[in-house]
Amino acid sequence: MTLSVRVIPCLDVADGLVVKGVNFQNLRNVGDPVELATKYYRDGADEVTFLDVNATIDNRDTMYELVSRCAENVFIPLTVGGGIRSTLDVSNLLSAGADKVSIGSAGISNPKLLAEIAEKFGNQVLVVSLDLKRSKQTDSGFVVTSHGGRVETNLDALEWIHEVIQLGAGELLVNSIDADGTLSGFDVAMLSAVREISSIPMIASGGAGSAADFVTAAECGADAILAASIFHDNSITIAEAKGELKSVGYETR
Repeated sequence: MTLSVRVIPCLDVADGLVVKGVNFQNLRNVGDPVELATKYYRDGADEVTFLDVNATIDNRDTMYELVSRCAENVFIPLTVGGGIRSTLDVSNLLSAGADKVSIGSAGISNPKLLAEIAEKFGNQVLVVSLDLKRSKQTDSGFVVTSHGGRVETNLDALEWIHEVIQLGAGELLVNSIDADGTLSGFDVAMLSAVREISSIPMIASGGAGSAADFVTAAECGADAILAASIFHDNSITIAEAKGELKSVGYETR
């Protein structure tokens, strides 16, 4: 049993607003990112994750400014992802107030970038984002996707995870594209398969619909559990998620 399970609200940001959809489609606005991040910090979140779902160069300046404003109000670790293509991008985000960066599509197209980030800034800064789907075309039964789940690669999920660990990943953000936003629960088989081959911290993402789902993810070996919809919609609070974990013996911060 992991020593302490972290609870992390995720803020998907597009054009300066927090958005949320189902399976990364039909995005709807849910609020101001800094206001929501500040609320979650006050509610007891262990970390906050910002993901720029547009990930375009046009949004970079906005994201830096957003990160800076957030860091002035939120005093817990802040992870930022989306559109990061170079170590300079990482340096600028860290200077703006981010603690970690989440790399997905850019790592697939340029694996050397992962090694460069780990070497220059330390493994603890590098979170590798894994948007995974079930697939009959891979040995593991799961395939890696890119561009927010819209592009299916030819990468077997578990083989890619082996590679990113070797390249210096400090954490794995394991997101189920099939379950994302459905509130139907985490992909237990996916999380268990990743845990079986990896000893580095794993963040479970995609599908949280109740406080009990946080326990399920922890039982699969998740060190941290990330959710968006249920927190944005006030279905459950961060305190309720932590309370459920504590009720079965998991420690929380």
